[in-house]
Amino acid sequence: MVPIRAATAAGIARPAPSPSSPSATAGTVKPESFRTTALRHPWLPPVLGQAGLAYLGPNLMSYSERLAALFTAAGFPDPGTAIDAVLSYVIGMSTTEAAWLTTVARSGDSESGLIARLLPAVQQATAPHSHLSQGYAETEEAATTDPAALRDAKFEAALDIVLDGLSLRLGTPRS
Repeated sequence: MVPIRAATAAGIARPAPSPSSPSATAGTVKPESFRTTALRHPWLPPVLGQAGLAYLGPNLMSYSERLAALFTAAGFPDPGTAIDAVLSYVIGMSTTEAAWLTTVARSGDSESGLIARLLPAVQQATAPHSHLSQGYAETEEAATTDPAALRDAKFEAALDIVLDGLSLRLGTPRS
């Protein structure tokens, strides 16, 4: 049953159509669609490694083929490593985020409410660590007022780092 559910959910997360230029390929993969699917179906990220034969199903095979075509068009002679880099980031972040949202749901509080309750402990724990305490202080307001927007911004910023790295591999800086 897990492989069928995973393959079905993967069919929801679709890469975008082919890019107009090879340098645009990495950004057209639309990792956000997988993230959205994973957050809507929090059971998905943890079972991906258990799915096994789901990778042979039509949805995942079609998804994988479209990704391979996009990365090949971008200039990757062996697109597998580039695809793995992007998907590893997206799956890792989506798994962590889905687990956090499950914790929030189980708390019976809103996300901003739970963060506000945890903030004193975070501030105390990070106080002796200047880099960490500064980082948390800079995002404190956003975390308590619009945590979803903060999560979105952090996802996009880190994804940009991954995509910038891929672009450097091709020798074509992203614009």
